[in-house]
Amino acid sequence: MTDASDLADRVQSGDLRLYELEDEADAETAAAARRELLERETGADTDALGSFSFDAEHASETAVENLAGGAQLPLGIAGPVAVSGGAADDEFYLPMATTEGALVASVNRGCSAITAAGGANARVTKTGMTRAPVFRVADVTEGAEVAEWAKENYDALKTAAEETTSHGELTDVTPYVVGDNVYLRFRYDTKDAMGMNMATIATEAACEVIEAETPAELVALSGNLCTDKKPAAINAVEGRGRTVTADVTIPRDVVEERFNTTPEAVEEANTRKNLIGSAKAGSLGFNAHAANVVAAVFLATGQDAAQVVEGSNCITTVEAREDGLYASVNLASLEVGTVGGGTKLPTQREALDVLGVRGGGDPAGSNADALAEIIAAGALAGELSLLAALASRHLSSAHEELGR
Repeated sequence: MTDASDLADRVQSGDLRLYELEDEADAETAAAARRELLERETGADTDALGSFSFDAEHASETAVENLAGGAQLPLGIAGPVAVSGGAADDEFYLPMATTEGALVASVNRGCSAITAAGGANARVTKTGMTRAPVFRVADVTEGAEVAEWAKENYDALKTAAEETTSHGELTDVTPYVVGDNVYLRFRYDTKDAMGMNMATIATEAACEVIEAETPAELVALSGNLCTDKKPAAINAVEGRGRTVTADVTIPRDVVEERFNTTPEAVEEANTRKNLIGSAKAGSLGFNAHAANVVAAVFLATGQDAAQVVEGSNCITTVEAREDGLYASVNLASLEVGTVGGGTKLPTQREALDVLGVRGGGDPAGSNADALAEIIAAGALAGELSLLAALASRHLSSAHEELGR
């Protein structure tokens, strides 16, 4: 049996490269060899990195390259939060993986107030994962011709794209011409998968048709008009992944009891902070900290963590009414899935089981819709709690009390 120490020796001597270790040993031994190499080269102790429960072979094949170990995060539970959604209709405990002290406590307080008020409404209003290749053309005239061809031959593009997948459906192709560049923004219904890889593979097949039938030449399969993992106004306007909204009306006495403040004070804090302050800053998100909840649930449930950039593209609205406090969040581009990618890992599978949304839904897409609605309700809880802490001037004391 190949020894991890011997493998580390061979890497140090130049006989092997880091990525070749799985050719010489099983994935777990290869990971141990990389940890030993790190200890020799850096002097770091990697015992904790070696304490992981997932299957090394599976992780190496599906989730990561040059596996060396696992990173552990504390996972807290907020809730339950009652949600009445198009796909999620129950009380849910929200798993949140985070290192930010006071976050789970704050979201938990918001969940308590929402549930006491009868629960949050939530709806996915738009679905579609996008990929936007960029083509080179001779000039604007040729670009316009290519854009028109794409519109007239949508069925041919749809056929080519959907031949690559048994689940994904092409729903739209929108052209943009900029000088001698043509961008085609393909949109797909990817069901319960987040669908980025699905969309990429399908779009590549469609691009082959475009190059064969038009003078356009593909420059890059992603032309950044998608837009993936970067702040972008197009996602805020057109959406990407799932566009989801959640709202709640909390009675005045519940606001005063749970938040120690008034609906009017929370509304003013939201207007001056989230709306006017964000506008002055030129922000793409008009919210207090939606990214906190999105990131924590993403990490807990195996989502693509880099897509928190789009997922936190959120507008929070608050209105003091005679009978209480109305609040809503609109997350324009929440990219989530319940199959594929990191959702296959053991702890992430368990977190999805806690929410009752692991795997493919019936009908297809309903589990991912439910996850999006639950995250939106969690984000609403986080927004309410932080705004109330600011309105009552309790933010710093809460962190101080929790020792953060």
